[in-house]
Amino acid sequence: MRRISVLLGLSTLLLAGCYSGTRPAHIDSSAPDFTVQDADRKISLSDLRGKIVVLNFWATWCPPCIEEMPSLVQMQKKMQDKGITVLAVSVDDDGNDYHKFLKDHSIDLLTVRESGQRTDKGVIAPVSSRYGTIKVPETYIIDRGGVIRRKFIGPVDWNQTEIVEYLSRL
Repeated sequence: MRRISVLLGLSTLLLAGCYSGTRPAHIDSSAPDFTVQDADRKISLSDLRGKIVVLNFWATWCPPCIEEMPSLVQMQKKMQDKGITVLAVSVDDDGNDYHKFLKDHSIDLLTVRESGQRTDKGVIAPVSSRYGTIKVPETYIIDRGGVIRRKFIGPVDWNQTEIVEYLSRL
């Protein structure tokens, strides 16, 4: 019995390793603009003004990020005609891992890689840190006017009725 408890505790710790805790959200304030340029593209948040942006910070080495990625892709396909765009910002330090993940998992989203540094407290990367994100996944919903309306901590099933309805009302 003790062995099972230890195993459950370890698995919980491993899953929580990607996300546990948060800094205060900046709900109802302007989303900090940023520009990220990687080997594939250059994207600025301001380029997406007029759309609802689902800004997702993630990494290939994070199991909860991997868990939620298929639902992000599905939601994007389902809702892009309603002016909703997912911007997935990877904080991977290794560009090869990032590109391999996108290819292996057929990720069809607007993605960009902001090189981050993993630490024992989370990830240090300029853009995600400006948002108060140090552990991934974390997602911000930004309205058409550039205002942060909601923050999701940890993995989310983006096809839940409540979330789809919320995004449709923005």
